[in-house]
Amino acid sequence: MDTTPLDDPVGGSLHGNHAHLARRVGRAATYLPDVTTFAAVDPGDGGEWDDLTRLLGPGADADLFSCPVLPPAHWTEFFHLAGRQLILPGALADTPRVADVIELGAPDAAEMLDLVETTRPGPFWPRTHELGPYLGIRGADGLLLAMAGVRLRPPGWSEISAVCTVPEARGRGYAAQLIGELVARITALGDRPFLHVAETNTGAIALYERLGFRTRTPVTFRGFRVP
Repeated sequence: MDTTPLDDPVGGSLHGNHAHLARRVGRAATYLPDVTTFAAVDPGDGGEWDDLTRLLGPGADADLFSCPVLPPAHWTEFFHLAGRQLILPGALADTPRVADVIELGAPDAAEMLDLVETTRPGPFWPRTHELGPYLGIRGADGLLLAMAGVRLRPPGWSEISAVCTVPEARGRGYAAQLIGELVARITALGDRPFLHVAETNTGAIALYERLGFRTRTPVTFRGFRVP
């Protein structure tokens, strides 16, 4: 199992499976507007940070996620969050079917954003669903109760992300079922699943470990202001 693409999952995605959603200047790359704010650089002689400045613009926020290299010291860090990266080294634990799963897309974008605003699983933008697939579960009244999807796709890997359930519907097995469906789709493509989680999100970590995911490495999510 080659895990080296997971050392720079944003860069690997932008140069591979998500190249059609990327914009670039020299050795720097980021996603198209409203897809996601993640950026990456190809390490070189330092000129890559000038490229990122030209790409994003002075004063912009550089969302470097878990970028393996850091910008020059005069770039101001405005966001810093400890987390971990997990992989599924073996089989996923059983995830019983408890509800009907639906595909989510552009017509559902507003509802997806509302769900993210309520549950705060991590960054999500109006076009994030284009990284997909994203799956959801609706209640009897048609309201979106839970969702999860695929975000980053470095070579050989697919990241499960935006796993969230409205508070009143938690404990019903929705998240586990959605993860199980995504794992099946990811493995059918020949990829392996991985995910990221904030270190403070102990409930999510417990769920992922119960399903068979194991920590590969600690990560630090970072944001910097372009000087």
